[in-house]
Amino acid sequence: MSDFDHEVVIVGLGPTGLTLANLLGRRGVDVLVLEREPEYYGLARAVYTDDEGMRIFQTAGVADEIAADMNVDSTVQWVRGDGRVLAQFNQIERPLGWPVANFLYQPYLENSLERALERYPHVTVRRGRAVTGFDQDGAGVTVRHAAGTGTGYGKRDAEIDSGSTESVRAKFLVGADGGRSIVRTDLGIEMTGISFPERWLVVDLKTHPDADAFRHLPYFDFVCDPALPIVSCPQPDGHHRFEFMLTDEQTREEMEDPATVRRYISRFVDPDECEVLRKLVYTFNAVVADRWRAGRVLLAGDAAHMTPQFIGQGMNSGVRDADNLSWKLTAILRHGADPAILDSYETERRPHAKAMIDLSVFNKNIVSLSNPVLAAARDIGLSTAVRVPGLGDWIRRAKIKPAPRFRRGAYLGQPRPLLRGVQGRLAPQPEIRTYDGRHRRLDDTLGPGFAVLGYAADPRRAFTEGNLAVLHTLGARFVTVYPLGGRPQGRPGEGRDDLVDIEDHTGVLTRWFRRARLHPGGVVLLRPDRYVFGTAQRDESAALVAALNRQLCLPAPHADPRTIPSAASPHRSANAPAVVTTTELATPKATVRPGSEEIR
Repeated sequence: MSDFDHEVVIVGLGPTGLTLANLLGRRGVDVLVLEREPEYYGLARAVYTDDEGMRIFQTAGVADEIAADMNVDSTVQWVRGDGRVLAQFNQIERPLGWPVANFLYQPYLENSLERALERYPHVTVRRGRAVTGFDQDGAGVTVRHAAGTGTGYGKRDAEIDSGSTESVRAKFLVGADGGRSIVRTDLGIEMTGISFPERWLVVDLKTHPDADAFRHLPYFDFVCDPALPIVSCPQPDGHHRFEFMLTDEQTREEMEDPATVRRYISRFVDPDECEVLRKLVYTFNAVVADRWRAGRVLLAGDAAHMTPQFIGQGMNSGVRDADNLSWKLTAILRHGADPAILDSYETERRPHAKAMIDLSVFNKNIVSLSNPVLAAARDIGLSTAVRVPGLGDWIRRAKIKPAPRFRRGAYLGQPRPLLRGVQGRLAPQPEIRTYDGRHRRLDDTLGPGFAVLGYAADPRRAFTEGNLAVLHTLGARFVTVYPLGGRPQGRPGEGRDDLVDIEDHTGVLTRWFRRARLHPGGVVLLRPDRYVFGTAQRDESAALVAALNRQLCLPAPHADPRTIPSAASPHRSANAPAVVTTTELATPKATVRPGSEEIR
């Protein structure tokens, strides 16, 4: 670090930048965050996160705090203009350890994420600093930034004080600076997709302290009214959002007029019982950047892809980017992996982000139909579909949502078999039982790095000493997963080493091991983002470590003093060092078209 001021510079202090800074901070990476706006925005844009997002916030160490400020397990429904229900989504199962539906008030989320950064003295946040340029070479990036007035979050042109310019040297630069990304612009990277002409009026409300203005609106509603498509979104702590689709004849000035806003919200609430926090006419984009990486400079969040608001996945896609990037950067910076592994960031994330964009556009097309004949056909189709066996359950459980799995041949890990393969898929997170009889979420026992799970056996016994050294170099944590009632008893003093043992009292992991075609003694290697790198029976473990070593391009490990235990015994929970990893493969190309700014 003698030639560097920081290891990573992040541009942008929105949800993506905040999440990335927290994940890197927890893994000990030195980070500088530059935010051009001197003052915090303080209003909501995103309104929702899912169980994948909450699991990532769990890794960042903030999930329990932010969950306390959320509206969880709300039913999401598509209704007619008169309120009759067409279809509902109301999954209450928690396969990833968190509710699938979590409605939030973004200022609360961002405040929690920013407070969490205070835990890390090696993470520096500087507001009111605009990036004015950067240059990179084979070793790092030089970033120039200066004091500025900011844009008031898009309301004015920024003024830059050129006399305050500073330069910092870092090993990597991540542009998480939104749809108008200066990092992406300076790289000459454009965006491909569609900028939709439809305009919507968003109105954010807050109930007065002595009123209960939204009690009669318990669920998230897509109001499929051809005369006026509407979105009605419950939020925590007395907040609520409405969105109204404009006609071609209506102007921004007319729709943002307080009298118009009052008339529109009067359909649902008593305007005298609530305060209008924000009213804004906006358009939206469905676009993806041509490239997400240029050498040591990377794009994340809205700088890389912009998602229409109709399934609430814009912010969540950026949070997934942060999760993917954070452990790969750590693998390079802490474990000597080749920077070429960052090519897998785009090959892994682009297809999923694009699928979320496509689903959002699909839902927009359902909700915003203004032709009465087509709207009537939609209503018949939706209400019929939910009564069809199998299809109705598929709708109610939102199985249309893109699954958390990577495309075959485009991810860091062993190839996934055609049938029953778990490689390249997100592992489940059930509640588990610790040796001392306490229930915890699985990830809380795994730490923030690689983890090796052993099916009813000490996973270390599956590896040679040399292969163990590779895993120890990465700081991997070793965990034995016993089925309910399967933990053996031992002798006094046994189990006091660095092995973690847990009991699968729900049976979720035992069934998952069987799905992966593993027998007792087999192992699963989880990446730090909890996607499965690979699996192996005991006699196949050498190939698993060889694939890990090859794909991460790791340097030769040093000998590790820890050895394989001589006999199986019950093991107690212990701490293991944090870890991270890497990846390779090629980056897809695309042609490009700029789009307009999106509100979230």
